[in-house]
Amino acid sequence: MNILVINCGSSSLKYQLIDMDTESVIAKGNCEKIGLPDAFHKYKPTGKDEVLFNGPFPTHLEAVESVLNALADSKIGVIKSLDEISAVGHRIVQGGSIFKGPAIVTDEVIEQIEDLASLAPLHNKAHAIGIRACRKELPDVPMVVVFDTSFHQTMPDYAYMYGIPYEMYEKGKIRRYGFHGTSHHYVALRTAEIMGKDLSELKLIICHLGNGSSITAIKNGKVIDTTMGLTPLDGLMMGTRCGAIDPAVIPFVMENFGVKPEELNDFMNKKCGMQGISGVSSDFRDLQAVKHENDRARLALDMFCYQAKKYIGGFIAALNGIDALVFTAGVGENDYDVREQITDDMDYLGIVLNKEKNHGLKAKESDLTGEGSKAKVYLVPTNEELMIARETLQMIGKKY
Repeated sequence: MNILVINCGSSSLKYQLIDMDTESVIAKGNCEKIGLPDAFHKYKPTGKDEVLFNGPFPTHLEAVESVLNALADSKIGVIKSLDEISAVGHRIVQGGSIFKGPAIVTDEVIEQIEDLASLAPLHNKAHAIGIRACRKELPDVPMVVVFDTSFHQTMPDYAYMYGIPYEMYEKGKIRRYGFHGTSHHYVALRTAEIMGKDLSELKLIICHLGNGSSITAIKNGKVIDTTMGLTPLDGLMMGTRCGAIDPAVIPFVMENFGVKPEELNDFMNKKCGMQGISGVSSDFRDLQAVKHENDRARLALDMFCYQAKKYIGGFIAALNGIDALVFTAGVGENDYDVREQITDDMDYLGIVLNKEKNHGLKAKESDLTGEGSKAKVYLVPTNEELMIARETLQMIGKKY
C-alpha cells in the first residue's frame, strides 16, 4: 500500500510517497515558489537521479499536478498509475482544541482547518488550499489530516493556560497548543522501542532542535508540557524567532525602534533569534564555524544551550524524574557541540553524556549515555512523514 504524504506551505509543497508494506520512501520532492514566475519542482525517485521541473505553478493545483505526473511518468515514475496511491496524508500545523487526533478529510474538516487560520495564518490557509487541490486531482482517494498540535492535547489546563482574563480563553481560545507534535510522537514511540518498554511506562524529554525548536515532557505516554505556545514563536530562542520574552519588550521596541504593529509578526519571527543576536546567520553550522572569532556568534549559541538546559531542568521537576533525554531534528541530530553543551553539568539531575561517542556523531540513531548516568541519553532521527503515513493508514483502516 502506497501513501502520499503532503506538507503544503504558503508557497511550497513537500511530499513523500511511502510504501507502507516496508515503510520505505519510494520517491520524494518539493515544489517551491508557487505563484511566482521562477517556481520549480524537484523530484527524487529513490535510487535514481533528481529531476528538476520548471514552473510556472500559479497555484497549488498546478504543483499537485506536477507531483502526480512525475510519480506516474512512464520513464521516471515510480508507479504505473495513480490508482496505486491508496491514501493521502496531509500535515496540518494548527488543530486547536477541536482535533485531538488525526481526522478523515471532509468538507467540514477543511472548513474547520480554515476557521483555525487565525491561530496559524501562515500555515492553515495554505494547508486547506493544498487539500482541495489534492482532492480535485484524486477525487476517489481517501485523505487524512494529521495535526502538529494534537499530540500535545493531553497537557493539563494548568500547563496550557496563560495568565490573562479567562474570558479571553473562552472567547478566543487563547492558550498554549504546542507544535512539532508529529515529530515528538514519532521519536517518543521509537525511544520506547529502543528501550524495550511501553511508552506508557516512561518519562521522556524530547528535544526537537532545529531552525524551529521545541522541547516536550512526556509522562506515561502523555504530553504534560511543551515549550511552544499559542504559536511556534514561544519557548526557545530559534533560528530567526525570538522565543519567550518579557511581553513589555514589545511596546518598548515599538516606541523606541519604530517597529509598527503590522511589522511585529515579521520582526519576531524573522529578524530575531540566532540571526538577530549573532548578526551572522540563523544557521547553527555557520555560527559553530566562527564562534571562536566572533563573540556574538558564541553568545547566540550559549544563549540557546542555556535556555534548553533550563527547560530540561524544569521539565525533570515536573516529571518527578526522567528515564531518557532524547535529541532529534536538524540541530539535535547533527550538532554534537550543542548536545554536549546542553548536557554539560547535568549530572546532579542524573544526566551524563558519553562525550567521546557523541563527538562528531551526526544523524545516526545512537545511545549516548555516559558512565554513571541515571537517565538514558539518545540521538533518535525524526521521521514526521512516516508518522503521518502511519496515522493515515490507521485512520483509513478504521474508515474503509
